[in-house]
Amino acid sequence: MATSPYSARDAKPSLLIVDDDALITDTLAFALGPDFEVHACDSRANAVSLLRQLERAPELALVDLGLPPTPHGPEEGFLLIADLLAHSPAMKIFVLSGQNDDANARHARALGAWEFVAKPSDPAVLRRALLRALELRAEQVPEEAAGLVGHSPAIAKLRDQVAQFADSPFPVLIEGESGSGKELVAQSLHRMSSRAAKPYLALNCAAIAPTLVEAALFGYAKGAFTGASLAKSGYFEDARDGTLFLDEIGELPPAMQVTLLRVLENGEFQRLGETQQRVSGARVIAATNRDLRHEVRRGNFRADLYHRLSVLALAVPPLRELDRDKVLLLEHFRRFYAAQLGVPPFALDEAATQRLLQYPFPGNVRELRNIVIRLMTKYGARGISVAELEAELDLEALAPGAPADAGGLAEQAFRQLERGAPFNLDDTLKGWERAYIEAALQLAHGNISQAAKLLGVNRTTLYGKLEAKTK
Repeated sequence: MATSPYSARDAKPSLLIVDDDALITDTLAFALGPDFEVHACDSRANAVSLLRQLERAPELALVDLGLPPTPHGPEEGFLLIADLLAHSPAMKIFVLSGQNDDANARHARALGAWEFVAKPSDPAVLRRALLRALELRAEQVPEEAAGLVGHSPAIAKLRDQVAQFADSPFPVLIEGESGSGKELVAQSLHRMSSRAAKPYLALNCAAIAPTLVEAALFGYAKGAFTGASLAKSGYFEDARDGTLFLDEIGELPPAMQVTLLRVLENGEFQRLGETQQRVSGARVIAATNRDLRHEVRRGNFRADLYHRLSVLALAVPPLRELDRDKVLLLEHFRRFYAAQLGVPPFALDEAATQRLLQYPFPGNVRELRNIVIRLMTKYGARGISVAELEAELDLEALAPGAPADAGGLAEQAFRQLERGAPFNLDDTLKGWERAYIEAALQLAHGNISQAAKLLGVNRTTLYGKLEAKTK
């Protein structure tokens, strides 16, 4: 039996298991408990709630696709993958499914899942796979391997802007799709600045409960709220004269938008429960995968905060627009993980290379990185055919449909009401809403922020509608 690489003195890696079958969670928790600190949940809502309470995000997750309220469908599991990666982009997610469905497996991987495991799964095999995933830590990849490698005009422009903006004291707003490398651009801005030797702190605004954001950013005094047994500094205080990266800034609650604007204007803030004025010299870099200009027009984001954050703005291009840079990125990842595994790198044949160039990569650079790791793990140093590559791609993506014909809908409504059959407008509108939400989630591959953008609503509104749907 293989021994754990973690000694009794080391903190065990944390593992989140999400499955609505208590027998499965209990069995896996018992079998994996000696090597991992196990947290178990039975639904997506409970998993998200738990993550927001944990001081440190789990490094690993085992996620069942068939979660309630649709235990026989994968939709809730897909949504959870997006939630987990929004909370912790470095988390390694293994998907469990009772249905050995290649399309679901490819879609889960495109969303950013590490690997797909069919049920029933052998705990010993799972243990080895989980420990192996820990050896391949994505955060160890050099920053240029995940977004700044390439010769395309878009990447050249991005590199030039990073160099130009790095030493400015003003805020920077980084815009781009999920998985495109926004945090790595923020890290590059910090490292190329005169603040490089000072702290760099990152907070994901989507990964923390709205009621806890103020305490996280500004700290709190002893007794400020129930459970505050000791005073604690916040991110602004701890960042000092370094850099504070606020990811998913579009998810910041409205009340906190006002407070953040005040800090950006004069650097002054107060710990929760204190009257003492404190000052932070931290430079703020923010990132979002939403169109904040659109959110401002809809009243979901303060215009004055947007203009303050976007004094300097960077756009990280999606991978589908980078043409031959896809191959350069694949080669960079391939060399890195081959060196980490101590084996020669694999090689794509010509047909596989052309297929790679044609694929739109809905999961962006994160998806490409995971594909490289899986190919390296499965095939080692040999050549990769187009069929072997396609087995790792999400080829079931839906093409956007044509817009609804308002005149046709009016005619349909006229005919339906003319028949005099029982009709309920609320039920009909709810049905249309459900259909559009499901379509948007499919098109966005389960990414809540992107689905909300397609629907023209903010993420909080969409979450509310999804939660109401499950009750």
